[in-house]
Amino acid sequence: MSFEIPIGPQHPIHVEPLMLRLSVEGELIVDVDVDVSYIHRGIEKALEVRPYIQGLYLVERICGICNAAHSLCYCLNVEQLLGKEAPPRAKYLRIVVEELSRIHSHLLWLGHYFHTLGFETLFMYFWRDRERVMDMLELITGNRVTTAYNTIGGVRRDLTPEVEQKLRRTLDYIEERMRYYEKVIDSEPTILARTQGVGILKPSDAVRLGVVGPHLRASGIKHDVRLDDPYSGHDEIPFNVITWDTCDCYARVKVRIKEVHECVNMIRYALDHMPSGDYRLKIPPFFKAPPGESLSRVEAPRGELVHYSISDGSDRPYRYRVRTPTLANLLSVVEMLKSRDGYEVYIADVPAILGGIDPCICCSARVVVADEARRRRTVMTLDDIIRISRDRGVERR
Repeated sequence: MSFEIPIGPQHPIHVEPLMLRLSVEGELIVDVDVDVSYIHRGIEKALEVRPYIQGLYLVERICGICNAAHSLCYCLNVEQLLGKEAPPRAKYLRIVVEELSRIHSHLLWLGHYFHTLGFETLFMYFWRDRERVMDMLELITGNRVTTAYNTIGGVRRDLTPEVEQKLRRTLDYIEERMRYYEKVIDSEPTILARTQGVGILKPSDAVRLGVVGPHLRASGIKHDVRLDDPYSGHDEIPFNVITWDTCDCYARVKVRIKEVHECVNMIRYALDHMPSGDYRLKIPPFFKAPPGESLSRVEAPRGELVHYSISDGSDRPYRYRVRTPTLANLLSVVEMLKSRDGYEVYIADVPAILGGIDPCICCSARVVVADEARRRRTVMTLDDIIRISRDRGVERR
């Protein structure tokens, strides 16, 4: 006999509201349902009623940790509509801040992940070192978390020689610390017991479910937008796509640790080969974009991030759509939490498995509308439903 155990929507596994409905037989999980519909902020609709330059400030707040990725993707999208391209120096400066933000995100996740598993000391160590990265982000951009660094046509600030020297020293420090952490993780038996063989996601399942980012690469799939569809100078800066073949929670830790090393190398290369010249195009703040469509994607810390816009020739987008990495990775949580074919998942494994995808719930709320007449299911936002209702003469209540 199976019983249903609700975990959430308010619980210590994740700070954002998330409901997991587990069907269990004893300690084994046999089925699971995920509900992420507790947060919807209407950002896509808000972007459609504001000029492009104001949308830049709003889009950064889709996710505070991935703010640099969102602002970069937004700028690339709008620049593509305008037929403009940022100067070479701006592209390299964007990469410096983008990769620093990736280090910041990975250190935050590593600390929070081990906190979830009960390792408070590692949590404190990772977050202590994260402070060094945030200090550098503040020196370069003027802000510690929401950087507000990217702008349409380039970046807001140049990099001074004094800041560059401090940045290089910080990179040396982070590189040394990551080597130490890797030794600790590989030699601590409790960490290995909690992560190895837990949360198995086979490569075929990862591809079938559309998994992205470090979560996908931890299943041995070599996919990274920076390599497969280079943007903003990534085609000029060499790096290795980190993969791991154990396909478990341990692999997700290893991939992120080794990606920090790659980020450090990429920033050093960008600093060593920094182009001269302007760091920003002169674009009027309140401009009108030509009619058309634009799609841009970047490799956010959590994975592939997609922005899509439709312009009707006005000073604001007619439609703006964002597909975030967590939305792509949530289906894999259901797959990993089910016991099947000799693979056993226990209730105690839920924090390790859910935390392994680095979930961000605030940017993932979507609604599925079933059209019985056409026999199809469409993933829509609340904004889409409101628009369809108005077209049919139904007022929002």
